[in-house]
Amino acid sequence: METFPRCLLQHAQTRPDRPAIREKSRGIWQTLTWRQLGDEVAALAAGLAALGLQRGEHVALLGENRPRLIAATAAAQWLGAVVVPLFADTTAAEVAGPLQLADVTLVFAENQEQVDKLLVLLEQCPRIRHIVFDDDRGMRHYRQPQLLAYDALLGQGRSERASRQAQLDAELTRGTAQDAAAIFFTSGTTGPARGVLHSHGALIDRARAAAQLDGLQDTDVTMAYLPPAWIGQHVLAYALPMVVGACVCCPESSETMLQDMREMGPSIFLAPPRVLEALLTQVTIRINDTGGFKQKLYTRFMRRAEQVGARVLAGEPVALGDRLGYALGNLLIYGPLRDVLGMSRLRVAYTAGEAVGPDLLRFYRSIGINLKQLYGSTETGLFVTLQRNGQVMMDAVGPAAPGVELAVSPEREVLVRSPGLFLGYYGDAEGTRRAWQGEGWFRTGDLGWLGEDGQLHIIDRLQDVGTLNDGSLFAPKQVENKLKFSPYINEAVAFGSGQAHVCAFIDIDAEAVGNWADKQGLSYTGFGDLCALDQVYELIGEVIAQANAGMAADPQLAHAQVRRFLLLHKRLEADDGELTRMRKVRRDVIAQRYAGLVAALRDGSQRGRVDAEVRYEDGRVGILSADVQIREAKTFPPRVLKKAA
Repeated sequence: METFPRCLLQHAQTRPDRPAIREKSRGIWQTLTWRQLGDEVAALAAGLAALGLQRGEHVALLGENRPRLIAATAAAQWLGAVVVPLFADTTAAEVAGPLQLADVTLVFAENQEQVDKLLVLLEQCPRIRHIVFDDDRGMRHYRQPQLLAYDALLGQGRSERASRQAQLDAELTRGTAQDAAAIFFTSGTTGPARGVLHSHGALIDRARAAAQLDGLQDTDVTMAYLPPAWIGQHVLAYALPMVVGACVCCPESSETMLQDMREMGPSIFLAPPRVLEALLTQVTIRINDTGGFKQKLYTRFMRRAEQVGARVLAGEPVALGDRLGYALGNLLIYGPLRDVLGMSRLRVAYTAGEAVGPDLLRFYRSIGINLKQLYGSTETGLFVTLQRNGQVMMDAVGPAAPGVELAVSPEREVLVRSPGLFLGYYGDAEGTRRAWQGEGWFRTGDLGWLGEDGQLHIIDRLQDVGTLNDGSLFAPKQVENKLKFSPYINEAVAFGSGQAHVCAFIDIDAEAVGNWADKQGLSYTGFGDLCALDQVYELIGEVIAQANAGMAADPQLAHAQVRRFLLLHKRLEADDGELTRMRKVRRDVIAQRYAGLVAALRDGSQRGRVDAEVRYEDGRVGILSADVQIREAKTFPPRVLKKAA
């Protein structure tokens, strides 16, 4: 089982009738067994061979999570091709770069929307010979010679499979763990996106490491709901099922995700912090809508959960009264809450992609969800550390995963050696060379330190860390995570390096703040109007004051309390280049685009003027202008918490 196609055929032989993939379509769950998946992949590989796909060529995947996208991945890899998953919500202009950089020759596109992007780019990407589409709605009159229906390709493969079986067997035998399997493009938070080339062996190793640590097996169920272009989605919804034989479920749409998750009851779940924050916001809105007795009951038992929930989950000693109180809370609050979130059957949940705030991690663990951090990057195959059961620390990301070595450079940069490391940046030999420290150590670009217990502590991205005027360390992500724990804050961007104090942009959560404003009887006409309300500024001011009070009790953060803030008049959007497609903040872009507001925050001004470029759904680009209020935030003197007797 050195390659993914070999893993697939192994499962098709040993567990042929067990479910491999479930997809909800038109309200009904459809199941594909391992035998059926193996047959489809073999036929598809024969069809691709008939098209002339060669070992080493690159095949792009452009669409949402669907069984046919998974089958296309395995079929291309069967022939020794390298898959290049791309973000489905990108524009044609954004897709062009990866297609050109990766020298893509064939693309699997989900539907008309994706096909239209590709047809616009054919002159810029002349190496693309074939575009295989799945859903043909709206494409009746398309006549481009590059287009081929998935069903037609599959039918051709079935008819030619027998005659090409010797070729398929030879390619399967020829594949090794060292062969390139996929190219993943980095998020682009610290510069232009780069194509990270991974081998079969590296990705399989990461899946085996996770399975070994948490006892994952073929009875487990996971969800495929995140962008396939993200390596986290690939490892948890493709590599892991291929290694252990688990079942992966594809929800009908992002809008039905929660309901579909409740129906499937996954036992394994992966979510970036952004998803966990959104789920918490939904919970808060629903609780606020109940009011009265139910809200008081929730508040009371959540206070108990915060005190003892994480300790109960970790199996630590807890007083009998606290344990009984928590058990009652589990019956009345925590259990129903887990069910609403679709997490009632979870054995383990992971969060990865960026740093998660301790408050957010503590909340989920307090209600009985075994949420653990994975630390790593696209280059490291998703993770190099994984928190162990019973040893989860809120301010650490866990010890090294099996086979991984960790070190810290004199500059405090985290270094990694691992069998899950990438082969290099495709087409960027110089970038690949700079990524290595020597003797096989990969430079992560993260600032951190190793505890005596082997737990790794991450501070922030090395290039984002600075100092305030008094010389104290300023790590913006630590401050932002404190703020984003509030359901009223969608995103926060903190500034402070080289300054006397910390200031922040606040991107409010329109749904949560709008719900609050409606209950207050406030009138507003849109997002910009909502942000300008004095009452909303007071609400966010209270949230920041609470965060500052918490930071005042932390010696490492007391100096980083937010002194001044403003509410952005527009949402931070990926389409406007302010966020990556995985919803990570592009600090450099925001600092440059809103330079006037940053200056106003720092120089003591009470208002700032901004003219921001926005991209509308129809592709038009406009300028949104506004005068933005700037407010002072309540801060607190540093204090030392007394240790319990």
